[in-house]
This record gives sequence, structure tokens and C-alpha cells, in this order.
Amino acid sequence: MKRHELYVAPSILSADFMHLGDELASVSSADYVHFDVMDGHFVPNLTFGPGILRQLKRSTCLPCDVHLMVDNPEEVATAYLNAGADVLGFHWEAQTHAHRLVSQIHDAGAKACVALNPATSPLALDAIIEDLDMVLVMSVNPGFGGQRFIESSYKKIRRLRRLCAEHGVNPRIEVDGGISTMNAHEVVAAGADTLVAGSAIFGAKDRPAAIGQLRKAGMRGQQVQA
Repeated sequence: MKRHELYVAPSILSADFMHLGDELASVSSADYVHFDVMDGHFVPNLTFGPGILRQLKRSTCLPCDVHLMVDNPEEVATAYLNAGADVLGFHWEAQTHAHRLVSQIHDAGAKACVALNPATSPLALDAIIEDLDMVLVMSVNPGFGGQRFIESSYKKIRRLRRLCAEHGVNPRIEVDGGISTMNAHEVVAAGADTLVAGSAIFGAKDRPAAIGQLRKAGMRGQQVQA
């Protein structure tokens, strides 16, 4: 199956929002901006609404990958699509009608992603995997940045890649949580092609260098991808 180009997506959860324009400019060499939406119910944290997304879209040329960590994705999806989401992801654990929501996202001209919590098996996606543009594997329990990578995520990524192969489809596999140059090559070797990183990028003084180092580490993994 044809390989996707490796993408790096800085998570603005770790950015300085008092200087958002400068922060976005500092990561312009990335491929996506990852935009985490948290509601204080599905996860124990609150973050950004569609108004912030509109401002972000005016401040960067990068496509925006919106990750809804909310109890009611079907009710709020339209607001984020109207605000400019290029990719809209919702959690399998929170949805009621996954296929309907994926169709809504596609009808709006955006790409559809389903996110999986650490305890959710990739096999849950068996009936919908052929409709997805991306699957997001959470390698930490969602809600806060700076957490440690869950080691069992490697096995989960490989299982997801096998499921895709069985269906003859090739959605992007995005991984979010604890990603750094120390594990990027193993994550990509397991089957991922999109790396979300927050503190590993925004915690660096030289953000373009941090993105380049993460990309280089991931590309090593592509050479031995399972």
C-alpha cells in the first residue's frame, strides 16, 4: 500500500496564547496545526472555541486539524466546520451516529477523522474505516499536555494498520500524546504517518529545528515501517 508523506502537526495546546500570531509563525515549517477542543466533561479540561479557530485561520496558511474532545460532537461540529476546520476529528467514544457525522464533515468539504482513546480497540472502526480520511490514536489519556507516551500504543497502531490493509484503504494514521524525537521513529515504524507534538515543539527555543528533528526521526521509522 502506498505510503503517505510524513506530517508533523504542532499542538497549540502548548503555545503561548498571549502571542498566538508569533507562535504560529514559529511553526510555519510544519504540515498542520493541531487544534484541541476540550469541554470539561468528556475530558477534565477546557480549551478553545470556534472563535479562536477563526482567528487562528487568519493567522496561518497551514491547514487546521481540529480534534473535538467533547461529549456532543454532533451538536458542535458545524460551528468548527464553519470556522474553517480543514480536518475535523471526533471521538468514537462520544459519538452516537458516526457515519452521519462523517458524511456531514465531508459535505462541508473537510476531511473526517475518528479519534480513539487508549482503551478503545481499533477494531471498533471496522464498519466505518473505509469512510475515514484519518484515524487519530491517542497515546495518552486525553485532557492535558505533557503526559508520558503509553507504550502499548505501538501494538495498537500496528493493529490499526492491519485493519486498514484488510479493507484496502489507506487513511492517515495520526498519533497524539508524548511524541518526541525519542519515540517518533518507533511510532512511524509501527504504521503512523502524522505526528502531533506540543511541548516537544513549543517547548523548544528553535521551533523550526524541533520540527525538523521530529520529522527526521520519523523518517527513520519509515525506512523500517512494519
